[in-house]
Amino acid sequence: MSFLARIKARAKSQLKTIVLPEALDARTLKATQQILAEGLANIVLIGEKSAIDVAAKANAVDISQAEVVDPATYREFEKMTAKLFELRKSKGLTMEEAEKQLKENPVALGCMLVKEGIADGMVAGAVYSTADVLRPSLQILKTAPNVSIVSSFFIMCVPKCDCGNQGVFLFSDCGLVQNPTSEELAVIAESSAASYETLLGDEPIVALLSHSTKGSAKHPDVDKVAKAAEILKKNAPHIKADGEFQLDAAIIPSVGASKAPNNAVAGKANVLIFPDLDAGNIAYKLVERLAKADAYGPITQGISKPVNDLSRGCSAEDIVGVVAITAVQAQK
Repeated sequence: MSFLARIKARAKSQLKTIVLPEALDARTLKATQQILAEGLANIVLIGEKSAIDVAAKANAVDISQAEVVDPATYREFEKMTAKLFELRKSKGLTMEEAEKQLKENPVALGCMLVKEGIADGMVAGAVYSTADVLRPSLQILKTAPNVSIVSSFFIMCVPKCDCGNQGVFLFSDCGLVQNPTSEELAVIAESSAASYETLLGDEPIVALLSHSTKGSAKHPDVDKVAKAAEILKKNAPHIKADGEFQLDAAIIPSVGASKAPNNAVAGKANVLIFPDLDAGNIAYKLVERLAKADAYGPITQGISKPVNDLSRGCSAEDIVGVVAITAVQAQK
């Protein structure tokens, strides 16, 4: 069974409610129809109901089983406005501004629905930019307990590969944090280990990557990764993790045994932490294109409740997959 098939099966087993705030987008509407037909999640769409109905008809989709939250008629709107005001008044937000924000910004209203437990997670980004998705998410939902930085990851499913978890890896960070410090790398690695365990149901084995393996090269960039590994071991000793490793030493057993003998991670890693965004982004696209791997993401980690950002070039099928992943994240 493929990774996505397993995720869909898990999503069906414990149904969650996911907000899709970009309700007039044709891809979102088509995805909604498929999600509901497959029984992957309950869906909440945000927007003017009549306009959503017109868009659904124009795209020949049935979204009758989705809940529509129209700010103009939503019975909890005043309550949501008051709660947003209380949440953000220390930052200078007025009641009038809170009302305007929830009326005009469906992503913000979606975050409030998740904040109040009316929904379990949110998926957006087909229309809105990453900044427009993550800014209200962090303002309203904030970071998860004991997590200082939000990051992202991809699940990479590499065909005909016996490394990692039968060719399945988690790559991080490939989409958000430009040049993390050692401390930030350690947090990204800890979050990634938790994400791997949540989505794959298997033990994460975490390698922090570099152009050096255990001191084979000397450079401040190497020192950053080695320090991150030490911080991670101190902060999360229960996680099987180490670094710094070159990629081959991290995932190829014979190379790991040669370059880092008797190391519990070398040659066995299934979670790969890249030293910066350039390396992570290049790596996932290289593996996706040349190895014909399936790349699921970017998936966000570190927010207190699941929010995931789509690529603006996504397809309806992409949205379906991300909603299923978000639903499984919400089961934790």
